Amino acid sequence: MDKIYAAITAVHGYVPDYVLTNHELETMVDTNNEWILSRTGISERRILKGEGLGVSDLAVPAINGLLEKRGISPLEIDLLIFCTTTSDMPFPATANIISAKVGANNAWGFDLQAACSGFLYGLTVGAQFIETGMHKKVLVVAGDKMSSIVDYQDRATCIIFGDGCGAVLLEPNHEGFGLIDANLRSDGAGIVHLHQKAGGSVKPTSHETIDARQHYVYQEGKAVFKFAVTNMAEAAAEIMDRNNLTSETVDWLVPHQANKRIIDATANRMGVGPEKVMVNIERYGNTTNGTIPLCLWEWESKLKKGDNLVLAAFGGGFTWGAAYLKWAY
Repeated sequence: MDKIYAAITAVHGYVPDYVLTNHELETMVDTNNEWILSRTGISERRILKGEGLGVSDLAVPAINGLLEKRGISPLEIDLLIFCTTTSDMPFPATANIISAKVGANNAWGFDLQAACSGFLYGLTVGAQFIETGMHKKVLVVAGDKMSSIVDYQDRATCIIFGDGCGAVLLEPNHEGFGLIDANLRSDGAGIVHLHQKAGGSVKPTSHETIDARQHYVYQEGKAVFKFAVTNMAEAAAEIMDRNNLTSETVDWLVPHQANKRIIDATANRMGVGPEKVMVNIERYGNTTNGTIPLCLWEWESKLKKGDNLVLAAFGGGFTWGAAYLKWAY
């Protein structure tokens, strides 16, 4: 029997309308456009504004756009994996909320939490259900409403994050296109450098935790940067070695959009020129789980059947990894 590969057959994304520029941030915290640009490569980010709107409201238009593009009904979806750090509520899973909103009533689903590496983890998990023949159509959706957990009084973190969501459809492929290999890692020792202090079962929400502003992203930038630069680049280099890929045979590097310098370091380690690297951090900032699928969505028209893509990410936890994907259309 020929091997079944899990191929991406459609991709779509969504970012909210409101644009938060560096110049507007200058009026909110002690920072400036030049400093932000030189340190991160970010000029602006998108913010979801409006009462009662959550991350599911970013996912729905991304999924609807994908279904329309692929010409299928939401009832054909077997499984919906939602990769997020900012779920609508502690329970139920936002995947269930999204399934109901888009009418994917035949699908089961769950949320996957791996911070910025979530999409890579979700892609790898979703691929198993296709490869085993258990499912025919798996949606991997990844996004965050980071504005809900960013402290706009903290100039170190508020400049980095934005809101957005991307979605891909996985279907069986018999031509050898799809997810070829993945190299995923995690190290819980990294928790001290990047986490949210309160709101979980260790430190439930209280007047004290709110007063102490402990429900926001806490990040030690230098430590995270150092670890990310090394590990994201190493994971990408390792996936190339394992699959006999060279800088010539890699068509695209699709990196997590955390920091322009981390992206450049990964490309350099792989020997890949800037013309092969997908970068949209200057317009969207770091949308956490959403960055890689948003890149695939924006570059979709440039992708050709058989293109070799290396996806690489690094996130809080720490989590990191890389994947080798052969584009299917």
